[in-house]
Amino acid sequence: MTAAGLIFSNIHDTSIPEMTRMRTMASIPYGCRYRLIDFALSNMVNSGITNVGVIAHYNYQSLLDHIGTGKDWDLARRSGGIKILPPYITAYENRAAGKLYENRLEAVLGASNFINRCNADYIVLSDCDVILNIDLKKVVEDHIQSGAYMTLVGKKIPATETFEHAVNVLTADETGRLIDIAYYKPENEAVNVSTNIMVISRKELQNIVSESIARGYTSFTRDIISAQMATKLIRIYDFEGWAAHISSLEGYFKSSMELLNAEVRHDLFGSRDNRIYTKIRNSAPSKYTANAEVKNSLIADGCVIDGTVENCILFRGVRVGKGTVIKNCILLQDTYVGDNVSLNCVISDKNAMIKDGRNLSGHESMPFFLGKGQTV
Repeated sequence: MTAAGLIFSNIHDTSIPEMTRMRTMASIPYGCRYRLIDFALSNMVNSGITNVGVIAHYNYQSLLDHIGTGKDWDLARRSGGIKILPPYITAYENRAAGKLYENRLEAVLGASNFINRCNADYIVLSDCDVILNIDLKKVVEDHIQSGAYMTLVGKKIPATETFEHAVNVLTADETGRLIDIAYYKPENEAVNVSTNIMVISRKELQNIVSESIARGYTSFTRDIISAQMATKLIRIYDFEGWAAHISSLEGYFKSSMELLNAEVRHDLFGSRDNRIYTKIRNSAPSKYTANAEVKNSLIADGCVIDGTVENCILFRGVRVGKGTVIKNCILLQDTYVGDNVSLNCVISDKNAMIKDGRNLSGHESMPFFLGKGQTV
């Protein structure tokens, strides 16, 4: 049994327009030193999937810079490895009269060349908007043993959880068979939410591509999953670990703050056997001056802290000035914060500058966002 991976890097770009203006969803920074695609890639590599295609759409320069040859994930290989699948490389996309894909099904059709040539028995499809650490080998094995047409990975969410946006809610019978899939915003109800990870045999995926072209299908959920679940076995695999669905800037802020919980970090970043890998950068250690005071925060390499930092996540190269107090903030790479600054619930993108004496505050439900390279 062999499996290949297919990752959608741009499907959810409109979810966080503030952070995807100059990058794809897959390359959004997360957790001090990672990008969102690191979790999908690491899940596959840790499960023995070493032939991975990454479907790109547009604006993917930062994604190319981050992935490089794939050596940081042990995917720089002569056979298999990682392949970036940009637009306009297949006959299907030539038929689309220069039109970029707009949904998951069109993206799969555009990747038909990779699907046909990967020579794997099964294909694992994954998005980049759900953060989790999962053993995909167990998912594939469960799929094979059940004889299912398709297996969807779901995460059970309690009624106390709140949702910023609509999600795909899965409903199964007592045997785990999918009987309904609906897209809506749950309120005060326990639901099983799709993690946008699915397993299907390569031959069945090839059939989906052929039939979709012949019949003009446009929606993977409506024309494939919903249309087939009454006649074919589509199962739900329940994931029991920690997971976060990034569907808005507020969701990004909330899930990032949860990383300050040691139990969440241990569940997500795992043990020696299921680590999350990322691009390695050689940076100097962070410097803490005599004025520095840091509480319950994650600090990456290369930072200079000369003020107070509490409940924050600081990426590489962040500078915090003297007399500055920052709380509940996420400061991305090379953010400069001057002296005597007060920040609360702020997200700053890369290379942002906050000058001396500034006072910026947002709220957990609506964090203040400072764009890439902007100055306040």
